[in-house]
Amino acid sequence: MPTYKVKVKWGREMYPNIEVNTDEDPLLFKAQLFALTGVAPERQKVMCKGGILKDNEWNIQIKDGATVLLLGTKDPVNQEPPTVAVKFIEDMNDTEMAAVTEMPAGLTNLGNTCYMNATVQCLRAVPELRTSLDSFLVETGDAGSLALAITSAMKFLFKQMERGSTVTPIVLLQTLHRASPQFSQTGENGTYRQQDANECWSELLKMLQQKLPAVNAIEEAKQLKKYNSFIEQFFGGTFDVEMSSPEAVDEPVSNSKEQFLQLSCFISPEVKYLHSGLKSRLKEQLVKRSETLGRDATYTRSCLISRLPAYLTVQFVRFQYKGREGINAKVLKDIKFPMDFDAFDLCTEELKAKLCPMRAKFKEAEDKKVENQMIDTVSNVGKEESKQGEYEEFSFDDDLGSNNSGFYTLQAVLTHKGRSSSSGHYVAWVRHNDETWFKFDDDVVSSVTNDEILRLSGGGDWHCAYVLLYAPKLLKKPAGEESKN
Repeated sequence: MPTYKVKVKWGREMYPNIEVNTDEDPLLFKAQLFALTGVAPERQKVMCKGGILKDNEWNIQIKDGATVLLLGTKDPVNQEPPTVAVKFIEDMNDTEMAAVTEMPAGLTNLGNTCYMNATVQCLRAVPELRTSLDSFLVETGDAGSLALAITSAMKFLFKQMERGSTVTPIVLLQTLHRASPQFSQTGENGTYRQQDANECWSELLKMLQQKLPAVNAIEEAKQLKKYNSFIEQFFGGTFDVEMSSPEAVDEPVSNSKEQFLQLSCFISPEVKYLHSGLKSRLKEQLVKRSETLGRDATYTRSCLISRLPAYLTVQFVRFQYKGREGINAKVLKDIKFPMDFDAFDLCTEELKAKLCPMRAKFKEAEDKKVENQMIDTVSNVGKEESKQGEYEEFSFDDDLGSNNSGFYTLQAVLTHKGRSSSSGHYVAWVRHNDETWFKFDDDVVSSVTNDEILRLSGGGDWHCAYVLLYAPKLLKKPAGEESKN
């Protein structure tokens, strides 16, 4: 594989040891430069020995130690006040409404790459992740890692998708193949093989976890818990784990902590609902060697959540490997999942106590809503609240990226249609508002209703929920409090 280390000169900046792989499209190199400098690929002019690099052809000679000249500026920041007054949706005509509700960008299927497309669309449903990637810049001397290449490619792709038209994710696909060769496997006809979407999800998060920095609070006075990465901060939870054996009564109970980036809902004959599937795995029996008994013994492993992330990922364990057939066969059973999920009884007693104040605020707001409905009045306060877009903080003051209530709202669903993880088709379904969702079937984007999302619970050959992404449930501030912050 022809890989070279070059120096990139951009204005007064010099970036040494930038890795260039000429087996990949030049657009991938331009995506690296985008993450490094903030200059978008369409604004770049990359030169070496007088030649100007094209997007789809290595028409310049690259060798180790060469100096590559980058010309181009970052997107200008418009500091001028808006010249057009803000207009609320209620005041728009049909033409204006069509413009603001334009369908978001779909992704081209590059040959059994629906697993990656669906994963990207679900992850892009996290606004904080979009913001973090948008502000991501590469540090000097850090341009050679595969994790960096994935992070840069994700940043580049998200930027392309802002335009709202179909995007061909070739840069991310090639980077994923380089970082994780298992995704580049091809079949007998030379086309890419279908891959498991949850494995792709986990791999992308693992790469982002290595390079995407944690978010700092605006107020320096807050003493926040320290995290190594954005992913750990906003997607990572913590289990308190207790291990004991009824056979080894003299053996002390073992206590430990485990980190997780997703919860697993195992499917058994008695499981009909997501919540019961999650709860059943919090306490399980296992056999391991007891040092005090000098033999194998039965242990009870109990887990409770001591840290809830802002964004909770849940995987339905639908695929079971069948050795005789050599495939991951799919469990089609119908498992109901809610639009609003409450994780309270999965938590430790200590965390439950911390969740109670925000839960009390939610109850107070709900009681007030019911009271207003009973007297059938709409006050001016209600109207003001609906126009104000300010919400209570969803994280604890000392733990940015956590969930401080235990309440979640379904934000995205990744589904699979078919009988095996190595075949079939993956689709993403992403919430747009309280009533409408977008269905991302590769480059075909359409709007669907809540009822169609609830049909994704399984039970047949229709699209079947495989990964759920829950966002923190937001509570609007009471009227009059917006100006305090």
